[in-house]
Formats: sequence, structure tokens, C-alpha cells
Amino acid sequence: MTFEYITDRSLYEKVLLEKVPSAKSFLWLGTSDIKDLHILLRGKWIPFLKILAELAHRRVSIRLLHAKEPGKRFQMDFDRYPVLLQGMERMLCPRVHFKMVIVDGFFGYFGSANLTGAGMGGKADNRRNFENGIITTEPRLLEKMMEQFDSVWRGDFCPDCGRKDYCSEFTEILDNRQKR
Repeated sequence: MTFEYITDRSLYEKVLLEKVPSAKSFLWLGTSDIKDLHILLRGKWIPFLKILAELAHRRVSIRLLHAKEPGKRFQMDFDRYPVLLQGMERMLCPRVHFKMVIVDGFFGYFGSANLTGAGMGGKADNRRNFENGIITTEPRLLEKMMEQFDSVWRGDFCPDCGRKDYCSEFTEILDNRQKR
């Protein structure tokens, strides 16, 4: 497969159920909004964070880039998985609006869906957002996706960003850039 256009429930099935749990080396998640997302696994609804915790236990490097702080329910679930404190890097950037998932540099999703139940989760069809996206294994496209994600992660845009009032991390990012 080089490219496939997917919509609605296929996002959940092909990205969250099939690809994310199969990560071996790294998983990069980019979203503007993240909420208390649950997935159906082996007949039980579990927090998506449990999948991330299992990956962290297997020493998969996880990066989460998001635009705003998640809600209380997400925080409560996050606290249930202390391995994520060290096993998942998290960065808040108020300018992030892209939505992407990159698994091991060999699979990618980009599209409209946030990491929420209504966006990418397993909600019933009558409770889901209408979403779409592309999944790909095309190396040149994955390289471009990874470069966009990584350029935000590295703080390449921080020096000239006009949203510093909304970003608690820009000082640390700029300090780290100067140390390189």
C-alpha cells in the first residue's frame, strides 16, 4: 500500500487498532485536541493511554504533540499509568493543528481527526464526527511528515512564534536549542 483514503470508523480500525499497538521503535502522535479516548480491545473498552503504557513498557519511544491541555478525565487516566511519565515525551504547542500518527517511520496517517472519541475513537456511528484522512507507507511522504512533526518538536518556529503567551514550554525549548 502506498496511499489509502479512509474515513470515519476506518480511522479507528486501521490506525488505532491495527497500527499503533504494533509500534516497535517509535510512535509520534500529533493532534490539536486530545481527550479521554477509549478503544475496544479483546472485548473490553480500555483507555488509549493503556496502549501507550504497554508500548512504553516495551521501550517504544513515544512523542505526543498537542495544542491544548487535555481535560480532567484524560488526566485521571494518565495518572493510572505512571510509566508514561518517563516513557512518553509530551509537548504542548498552541499552534499545532495538524493531526498525524507516525509508526516506526514506515506507516503514517494524516487527516482531520483529533485523538478524541468523536474524532478517531470507536464511538457509535451516530456519535462520531465526519472525518477523513490518508494512510500511507510511501517513504518520501513519511519523510515529509516526520520533518514537519520534528521541526515543531525541535522548536524551529519558537523564536518567531506569536503565541508565546499561550505556550508554557517555549523558554525551555529555546534554552535546549541554544545548548546544541
